[in-house]
Amino acid sequence: MSVSESYLHTDDLHPIDIVETLAAHHDWDFDRVTDDQIAMAVEGQWRTYSITLAWSPYDETLRLICTFEMDPPEERVPALYDTLNRTNDMVWSGAFTYWREQRMMVWRYGLSLAGGQIAGAEQIDRMITEAVTSAERFYPAFQLVCWGNDSPERALEMAMGQAFGRA
Repeated sequence: MSVSESYLHTDDLHPIDIVETLAAHHDWDFDRVTDDQIAMAVEGQWRTYSITLAWSPYDETLRLICTFEMDPPEERVPALYDTLNRTNDMVWSGAFTYWREQRMMVWRYGLSLAGGQIAGAEQIDRMITEAVTSAERFYPAFQLVCWGNDSPERALEMAMGQAFGRA
């Protein structure tokens, strides 16, 4: 049974209700922070990722933020920023940024549902999957640049080689 088959087709289904059902379906730890926001923990190969989805009725956007801690040595921060720029050229459905004060790597994506559009369960599940997949894909490159003293080019080549080498 697909994830969406468990939903009634209705125009007043709140996007965060869908996320909550997905989190329960996948057995992820989650907390419904407010009516318009949910936080969850999703286990990856490299680490556990904190994911927050928030619905903004004002601009009709479902925002996803996936974070993990990263505290690189100060002298490696410029190389990390270079790596982030190169990484963002390689991804299509979101973008990485580094929140220096919070020492957090962040994957962000906003799904515009303007005009009263409704997000489907598969669409939201895909957003979450893409966030974790992207974090997993590039995590080794960020580590190599920050602590392995590799160049951004070399670190991304290695990360891409690992991604292409797995089935």
